[in-house]
Amino acid sequence: MQRVTNCILTVEDKVLMLQKPRRGWWVAPGGKMESGESVRDSVVREFFEETGIQLKDAKLRGIFTIVVEEKGKVIDEWMMLTFQATAYSGELLEQSPEGILAWQPLDAVTDLPMAPGDYHIFHHVLQSAELVYGTFTYTKDFQLIAYRLETDEQPAAKLQQDI
Repeated sequence: MQRVTNCILTVEDKVLMLQKPRRGWWVAPGGKMESGESVRDSVVREFFEETGIQLKDAKLRGIFTIVVEEKGKVIDEWMMLTFQATAYSGELLEQSPEGILAWQPLDAVTDLPMAPGDYHIFHHVLQSAELVYGTFTYTKDFQLIAYRLETDEQPAAKLQQDI
């Protein structure tokens, strides 16, 4: 199972986002963990590689399983660990090797094109201080089939939705 880390960097009323060229979707910068790498080292390294920015206070905010199904069978699966930070050092790259970087207004983030499950992730991280756990199930062309989110305070049954 592939492991991925990303970070939602919020500063004042903006969030740093990366627009990936493949689908034109906006994401939190991040990427694949390397073998033997710690989760924290991965998010700091990946964020720096994609943005030129060194995270200062990244805190784990979400642990997600992403499942891709075709005809009811799992064809791909990975784990994503989402962090949030509010402080950084360094200068933003003029050109990211992964796409277009832009500071987006917090209140406009969920209006941007992104993977359907990412709307739920951003909403939770930007609205709550709780760690969230979740599973997102997609078709192979990334249509959201179902998702389940839970926190220590809210069991999955209250946050689950089938699409």
